[in-house]
Amino acid sequence: MTLSIRNQLPGTVTAVQPGEVMTIVKIHLDGGQDVTAVITSEAAGQLALAPGTTVRALVKSTEVSLATSRVDGLSIRNQLPGTITRLTTGTAMASVKITVDGAELTAAITKEAAADLGLFVGSDVIALIKSTEVSLATA
Repeated sequence: MTLSIRNQLPGTVTAVQPGEVMTIVKIHLDGGQDVTAVITSEAAGQLALAPGTTVRALVKSTEVSLATSRVDGLSIRNQLPGTITRLTTGTAMASVKITVDGAELTAAITKEAAADLGLFVGSDVIALIKSTEVSLATA
């Protein structure tokens, strides 16, 4: 299966906390970072998720926000530090490619946001991803 989701991060499930409706899944990415996903309990059951399960964390580029430094006092669980490797600016939007310890992320943000943050190739950023925006796939 080929997907249009650009951000496909390989990793291994380290913990599964099932709930009646939603399940919290902790993933250790191959690059060394930890990511949290919140998916429906039905999906977690269908994927047979358990510690040790190999997965891909999938995140649409429009669901990746950027900050120029770590953000405290924020409910967003996933904050991945990285470096911008490519910045393409259009009339309204910007595509930002970020290297994050062994992986590459793409963020689609507004051109105005990219300018306000002073983004440039080589600058350090923090990729912010809500746990509810992380989907999971198994092989």
